[in-house]
Amino acid sequence: MQGTYTELTVTPSAHLELFLDFLQTIFPDTIEITENSLIIRSEESLDDVIWGVQQFAEALSKQFGKEISVKTVTESKENIDWISKYREAIRPVEVGDFYVYPSWEAPKDGKRNIMIDPALAFGSGHHETTASCLQAINKYVKEKDTFLDVGCGSGILGIAASMSGAIVDACDTDPLAVENAQKNFALNNQSIRNIWEGSAPAAKEQYDVVAANIVADVLRMIAKDLKKCTKDNGLLILSGILDTKESSIEEVFSELELIETIAKNEWRTKIYRKQG
Repeated sequence: MQGTYTELTVTPSAHLELFLDFLQTIFPDTIEITENSLIIRSEESLDDVIWGVQQFAEALSKQFGKEISVKTVTESKENIDWISKYREAIRPVEVGDFYVYPSWEAPKDGKRNIMIDPALAFGSGHHETTASCLQAINKYVKEKDTFLDVGCGSGILGIAASMSGAIVDACDTDPLAVENAQKNFALNNQSIRNIWEGSAPAAKEQYDVVAANIVADVLRMIAKDLKKCTKDNGLLILSGILDTKESSIEEVFSELELIETIAKNEWRTKIYRKQG
């Protein structure tokens, strides 16, 4: 362990969730989320990450037709093994029948235990959106349902669906996420039928339940594909939606039946039924 590490704080003027999604594709370790900023820490140089978020801000500005700026602040800090300190702060999460715990904790009797290490990929159960999706899966996913997890991250939602008796497929545009999801399925003694690098358009069938815990702007972009791969009378579990983006999601999915909205702090998870 080196004597110091670099802490990088990324503060965009807008679209924090899109910057989070981008950082997760280029930075393999834990990202801390605050109200207005994203914080990453590394013993390696973060110059490429800084350049990347600046280029991303320029690309978003062109896409939205208005300036989106990003402030980056780096600070060298004494290395007091922040990974160990982070682990000390992580506690198991209980959502319905599910008990999500890291490898350094113990499972819980009488629960569907899911072992996920937070540093591996996004989706440890601690973020409000993941916990809300687990709540929805606990309530709506039934034995023998076919289930597709779009943007699977760590694989936690597919693992929960599998433990509920579903037949699970998953996909993610990040090859690292696909690899980690496969490892986590094996670690939890669950089977995944198909997993691919990509997104919903590559699905070869329709599903009883489709879950997508991404970000609102991406959900809007792939809305047509998400609807297409959902069976008539099937369910769509949509998450990663900030309250400020909720109305835009409701607009795009307005022809579906909204059966529940789960609110946790500023985040929303919406469950829709595709009427046949």
